Amino acid sequence: MSSQNNESKQNDQGAHLAGLLSLNNNPAEEAATEPDQPEDPRTLNRRKFLRRLSYGVGGLGAALAIVPVAGYVVLPLFNKQPENWQEVGTTGQFKQGQTVEVKFDNASPHPWGGPVSQSAAWLRVDEVGQFWAYSINCTHLGCPVDWRPEATLFMCPCHGGVFYQDGTVAAGPPPKPLVRYPLRIRDGRVEIRTSPLPIT
Repeated sequence: MSSQNNESKQNDQGAHLAGLLSLNNNPAEEAATEPDQPEDPRTLNRRKFLRRLSYGVGGLGAALAIVPVAGYVVLPLFNKQPENWQEVGTTGQFKQGQTVEVKFDNASPHPWGGPVSQSAAWLRVDEVGQFWAYSINCTHLGCPVDWRPEATLFMCPCHGGVFYQDGTVAAGPPPKPLVRYPLRIRDGRVEIRTSPLPIT
């Protein structure tokens, strides 16, 4: 009788141990240990095609954005800037010792320029009757300078630049004199050789 009881206990313990082993066998872990199934070649080719297509579209978009900007910056370096002589008045209009503002058309106005298509210069006739023309723009940051006849000075209202009547620097931050335009007199007409923008 006791031997039967012992055998029954051993069978129960074996069944219990087998149940525990079956619980420890995780199906997810078993699935993870299984080798990956190879992907369908058609799926791989589709992914490769879409990746290359996205790269191509992105590159095209970048090129469309960069090319116009690069052209706007680079092309002027290779284009010769237009220069032309423009009449600003007759010799009889300007008095000796006087400095006056004269206006003329920009050498390369844009169609949308409006008032910007007009430019200006300071014309001076010195004590011996010699004509001089100076850019209206300060050589510091390009602000227009004013002529102060009571002080016989050009003054920049932006940053306090001051120039003598001959265009040389008197005070302030300007690094060099006012740009001087080439000037000539033909048949009693005063002409200035203009360019798109004076180099300051």
